[in-house]
Amino acid sequence: MTQPRPVRPFYRPMRPHRRDEPHRAATPLELFFDLCFVVAVAQAAGNLHHDVSEGHVGHALARYLMVFFAIWWSWMNFTWFASAYDTDDDLYRITTLVQIAGALIIAAGVSRAFTDGDFNVITYGYVVMRLAAVVHWSRAAIGDPAHRAAARRYAIGVTVVQLGWLLRLLLPVEWGIASFVVLALADLSVPAVAERPGMTPWHPAHITERYGLFTLIVLGEAVGAVSLAIQDGLNAGEHDLWSLAAAGAVIVFALWWLYFDRPNEAPDRQPYSLIWGYGHYLVFAAIAAVGAGLGVSVDLDRHLAHVSEKTAGYAVAVPIAVYLLTVWALHVRRQQHGTVVVAFPVVALLALLAPLGPAPVYVLAALLIALVTVTVLLRSRDVGPSATVAGPA
Repeated sequence: MTQPRPVRPFYRPMRPHRRDEPHRAATPLELFFDLCFVVAVAQAAGNLHHDVSEGHVGHALARYLMVFFAIWWSWMNFTWFASAYDTDDDLYRITTLVQIAGALIIAAGVSRAFTDGDFNVITYGYVVMRLAAVVHWSRAAIGDPAHRAAARRYAIGVTVVQLGWLLRLLLPVEWGIASFVVLALADLSVPAVAERPGMTPWHPAHITERYGLFTLIVLGEAVGAVSLAIQDGLNAGEHDLWSLAAAGAVIVFALWWLYFDRPNEAPDRQPYSLIWGYGHYLVFAAIAAVGAGLGVSVDLDRHLAHVSEKTAGYAVAVPIAVYLLTVWALHVRRQQHGTVVVAFPVVALLALLAPLGPAPVYVLAALLIALVTVTVLLRSRDVGPSATVAGPA
């Protein structure tokens, strides 16, 4: 006789997962959470593409980095919390859905942030997400006595910083960037302070999987951005974009290959885990920016962009270089040695030189093909001792 499935309760004590729990995998709720963030990432990349094409490069970069911080930091904090305390009761699900609603509010405010410098809507969405996280941490403080001090520090720290974000809306416009930097640093300091009593029991393999899944999502958004730009050209009767589309596809495929070339696991010791987790801001933001930059190149090919070929080339080359150097620092240096380790920064430098010559997108595609080839051919010779537990050298 089939055993009845246990009924999920509305509330259960929030007990921690074991750090060595086998088969710890992403849950449907976590996957849904990631999927909803695609909207915000697409909005940020799309507005970056539009503003760079219009020639507003400095304006676009500053606002893109600020918007992407709100997206990434909200995602990251839920991800690490869920790795340690996902109870999957009804209250946990409802609180997480509130966080998802906050992500959608952030997405709704992206265009206004780029066009008018109005971060009000993004701030409201961000605060909704972060205050819902306070509910999670408050429950963890009650249900997990061993990590109560850390959970309380998280709850208090997040609450105080959110008050700061709301007060920022009252400041003069000219204080916008300076106040953003101060509050962003305050937000970043909360985990460093909160984890001092003892690390919360997040699962290294689960965190690694979650970061890999979000990398795939951002790569997918980059593919979608290029596809839409090409589609617009084809719909306008311009059928000479296929080679550019192929070069863009090669670039995105190579970025995927280089991230997932070898198994990798988040370091499980401080401060290396924070460095690894925070460093992925550059990985995610760079991938989305590559998609935006390829869209600028399509606009240039269609004579719609108000920038030079050099500027359009740098719109792709700079995020590629940032991506390569970050993956090198977070992954490659920890696991490999020899030629492969040197190849990443060398190709990053060559990528920054590519826009000085003709056809930079094609040159960048060729450089990434060469780097992938090097990693494949020299992998067996250059693999060093595994460093999945130790931090970066």
